[in-house]
Amino acid sequence: MNLSSRRFATILASWIVLGAFALAMPLVALAQKSTTQKPTVVLVHGAFADSSSWNGVIQRLHAKGYTVVAAANELRSVKGDAASVNSLVKSIHGSVVLVGHSYGGSVISEAASGLDNVKALVYVAAFAPELGESAGELAGRFPGSSLGPALAPPVELADGGKDLYIVQSKFHAQFAADVPTAQAALMAAGQRPVTDAALHEASTSAAWKTIPSWFVYGSADLNIPPAAQVFMAARAHSRKTVVVMGASHVVMVSHPAEVAALIERAAQAK
Repeated sequence: MNLSSRRFATILASWIVLGAFALAMPLVALAQKSTTQKPTVVLVHGAFADSSSWNGVIQRLHAKGYTVVAAANELRSVKGDAASVNSLVKSIHGSVVLVGHSYGGSVISEAASGLDNVKALVYVAAFAPELGESAGELAGRFPGSSLGPALAPPVELADGGKDLYIVQSKFHAQFAADVPTAQAALMAAGQRPVTDAALHEASTSAAWKTIPSWFVYGSADLNIPPAAQVFMAARAHSRKTVVVMGASHVVMVSHPAEVAALIERAAQAK
């Protein structure tokens, strides 16, 4: 092989190596991305609220690069609502942090059972019932809830059930005392009713027994007594419990930064 041929062979070999390296780079980058992908956060609202109650939390999680889905909780029955959330989570590729507010805590406790992709549960001023317990029973076990007197007369449903609403004039003080008056009025007008049966339905699963959990609640919660939330967090061996002093039942509306920070902490936990 003459000098020109050797030079050509060397150059050709260099091109082949560089080409292979260039082709490998996207695969390496893709592998790195797949191992560092953030979990999807699924938010489940509770009674007398809707998905917009998570708006402040969603904004902050989006800013940190998280994909967020705010589930439309039907508030009809624990079992039925949990089945709907379970189907939603099953459709998501990758790990999930499942977050519930108030009655939504009962829903996520039921929905997460049997789902391998749920890595964490976050209870936001929420119920974390044991098997056989209901939201209503847990709220009444400890002193401090004034929800009962704030409820309007039940709305009779065609199937024989009853829908519950908070009297609009009492909504601000009862549900969202630390939210601006004008915002609370909008929340009161747009509140989603929950069935009486759902609040008294016994749980049949307690996912917090096998999935790590985090808790956050307000010290001025008038729906779920703080003592009940202390009890439930301790029983679930909460990885981290945050108490927001002076916060109402809608701590995610009045203090979205603290709630989002705890969700991110759960998302990053090993």
